[in-house]
Amino acid sequence: MTPHCKPNGRALGWEHLRTDYPYSFRLFRVREDTVRWPDGQIRPYVYLETAGAVWVVPVTADGRVVLIRQFRYTIDDWSWELPAGGFHDFQGSPLDLARRELAEEVGGESDDWEYRGSFRTGGSLIDQICHIVLARDVRLSREPDREAGEIIEVHPVPVPRALEMARNGEIVDCHSALALLRCEPDLWEAHRRAYSQER
Repeated sequence: MTPHCKPNGRALGWEHLRTDYPYSFRLFRVREDTVRWPDGQIRPYVYLETAGAVWVVPVTADGRVVLIRQFRYTIDDWSWELPAGGFHDFQGSPLDLARRELAEEVGGESDDWEYRGSFRTGGSLIDQICHIVLARDVRLSREPDREAGEIIEVHPVPVPRALEMARNGEIVDCHSALALLRCEPDLWEAHRRAYSQER
């Protein structure tokens, strides 16, 4: 069996015949499979192949989520997001990549990390696996080391406000909104702990 085969698809009537890569970029490549579809017709199936990425949910000891507001050339607008980064230029675990991205994008550090699972970003067009890593008691203690195209503002936001933004559409980046909501119980716990320490 070749590495391009789709064993689950084959069991359902999809027969992979050939794979070509008409375009490659450092973040992704366009994959074009020639496939015999379940109806017997031979047609192409085209999608993006990626190395995957991680989204960091950073919460500080005083109960704030470290959000970023980043200018995105793609949409020609600013976007509320979580720190994130891809495996296209990194060898290591999601936790290791999360540490790097938190430091690079916001100058953050933590001694309390937890892997919180993964999700898919759009199964019909892209094969990307998106990992979620929770970072507790984050300290913004160093200078960020951003890439040339990263125009980023750092905004520590109270937990209730960050979750509200994920729900009401202010955070339009679906990856960031979902990662926040998947960590919601932990974020409320951090909020309660911070509130009890203030009293």
